[in-house]
Amino acid sequence: MEKKILEILSSVLGVQVDETCSQANCAKWNSINQLNIVVELEMEFNISLEPEEIGEMKSYNDIIRILKTKQ
Repeated sequence: MEKKILEILSSVLGVQVDETCSQANCAKWNSINQLNIVVELEMEFNISLEPEEIGEMKSYNDIIRILKTKQ
């Protein structure tokens, strides 16, 4: 799961990312790309994310934490 999330982040943001990626340190992680990330995650993992969960997704680690609750 972790590798796929990094692939999605890299693809959507158009830059190479690692586990430290977050809205705070990646200028390309804006509101539009946040929505694109959510769409890709929902399609890839066949899940639905709640608005509160989407709002909490501010970093790679946040995404991991939230997706683990969906398994």
